[in-house]
Amino acid sequence: MLGFASNAIASRHGIDRRSRLVLRYDHNPLQVRYLEGSEGNQKGSEGIRPDEWSEQVTVDEQFQAIRRGTVEIIPEEGLKAKLKKSEETGQRLRIKLGIDPTAPDIHLGFAVVLRKMRQFQDLGHQVVLIIGDFTASIGDPSGKSETRPMLTAEQIRANAETFASQFWLILDRGKTTLTFNGDWLGKMTFGDVVRETSRVTVARILERDDFHKRLAEERPIGLHELLYPIAQALDSVEVKADVEMGGTDQRFNILMGRDLQEAHGQEPQVALFMPILVGLDGVQKMSKSLGNYVGITELPKDMFGKIMSISDDMMPSYFELCTDLPLDEIERIKGDLASGKAHPMDAKKRLAREIVAIYHSADAGTQAQAEFERVFSSREVPQDMPEVTLTPADLENGSIRLMKLLTFAQLAPSGSEARRLIQSGAVSVDGEKLTDATGSLAPTDGQVLRVGKLKFAKLRVV
Repeated sequence: MLGFASNAIASRHGIDRRSRLVLRYDHNPLQVRYLEGSEGNQKGSEGIRPDEWSEQVTVDEQFQAIRRGTVEIIPEEGLKAKLKKSEETGQRLRIKLGIDPTAPDIHLGFAVVLRKMRQFQDLGHQVVLIIGDFTASIGDPSGKSETRPMLTAEQIRANAETFASQFWLILDRGKTTLTFNGDWLGKMTFGDVVRETSRVTVARILERDDFHKRLAEERPIGLHELLYPIAQALDSVEVKADVEMGGTDQRFNILMGRDLQEAHGQEPQVALFMPILVGLDGVQKMSKSLGNYVGITELPKDMFGKIMSISDDMMPSYFELCTDLPLDEIERIKGDLASGKAHPMDAKKRLAREIVAIYHSADAGTQAQAEFERVFSSREVPQDMPEVTLTPADLENGSIRLMKLLTFAQLAPSGSEARRLIQSGAVSVDGEKLTDATGSLAPTDGQVLRVGKLKFAKLRVV
C-alpha cells in the first residue's frame, strides 16, 4: 500500500489529517545511484525504508496536495488513475525530472520543481533524476532565440557534481534514483537514431513556438537542436516514467515523451508543469546568468537580503512556491496585505525568514533578519562582509575602472549590469556615490564598496 504520511508531513503539504487507519509500509527499498565523488557515494546501495509513513493518505488527498502550485497537469484524470493504481498494487510511481547541468548551482527557481518532487517522495513515490550529460552537449533550445553553445564533457561533469551535492538539501537521498542519460543515449547507433526520428514528423517538431519564431525571423536552427526533444523523450522511455515534471518552458519536450512512450507500447507519462519563478528583477525568469537569482547555498544574510529586494506584488507567488506555509495561511497574509491590516515590509520579512529557515535553520532566519534590520534601519555597514583583494596586476597606474571593479568583486554579474548600477546611483565608496560609468577609482586599503542597500565589499590593496 502506498500513500502514507506522518502528521508532520501531511501538515507540511496541506493534507487534512483526521482519523486514519494505521498501516505498515513493507515494500523493497530503492536502489540509489550517486555521482562518483559526491558526498555519500554509495553506488547501488540500498535506500532507507520510509518508516515514518504510518497513516494512510487517500488518493484524493494525494492529488490535492500534488496539485498545489502547479500550472497544469496533463491529464489530471490520468494522474488520479496512476495514484489509484499505485494504491491498489503497492507499486511506487516513478517521478522523472531531467536536468541538463548547464549551470553549477541550484537557485530558488529550480528548487520550485525539486520541492514538488520532494512532496511526491513524502507521499511514498520514487523520484528519478536524470543528469543530462548527453543532452547538455546538445543544449536545450527551449525558450531560446539562438543556438546554445555546446558544453565540454569537463564542464558538464563539474556542474553535475555540484548539483549532486545540493540535491539533498531538498530531496530525500534514500528515495531518489540518480543516473545519466549518456548511459543509454550515448550507446545508440545511427540506425537507432533514424528509427526513433521516424516516429516524429518535421511538422510536429516545428510546432514549437521558439522554433517557429526563429524561422520567421530567419534565425538559424541547428539540426542537432531538432533532436533534443526526441532525446529527452527517450529518457522517459528508458526509465518508464509515470510522471515527468518541469517548468512551463518544457511543455513541448515533456509531451513528446508521452508520444514516444506510446510508440514504444508504454503507458504515457503524466505531464506536470510548474510555474516559472520570476527573478529578483521582477521581469525575467530566475537565472544565474541574469544575476536575478537566490542560490539555495547562499549565506543566510545574503539570501534574506535578496528576498527583501523583490517587489511587493511578487510576494504571493514566492510564498506559495518557495515556502512550506499552508495555503490558508498564505491566503490570510494576502488578505491582510490587501486590506492594509499587514505592512508589506513585515510580510516580506516573514517570507525571507521562512525561506532562510528551509535551507539553513529557523535560528539562521532570525539572525539574518536582525542583521538586515540593523543595516537597513541605521544604514550601518554589516559587521562581516566579503573582502576583495586588489594586486598591482589588477590596477593600471594605481587605478581600476569602476565597471571592472564591480564585476571583479562579484557585485555585478556583467559589465552591462555594472554600468546600469553605476548610472542609477546605486554604487558608493565610503559613502560617496559614484555615477560615472566610464570612471575609475584609485583604491586604498580598507575602503568599503557598496552596491544598493545590501551588497558590501571591503577593498584590500596589496
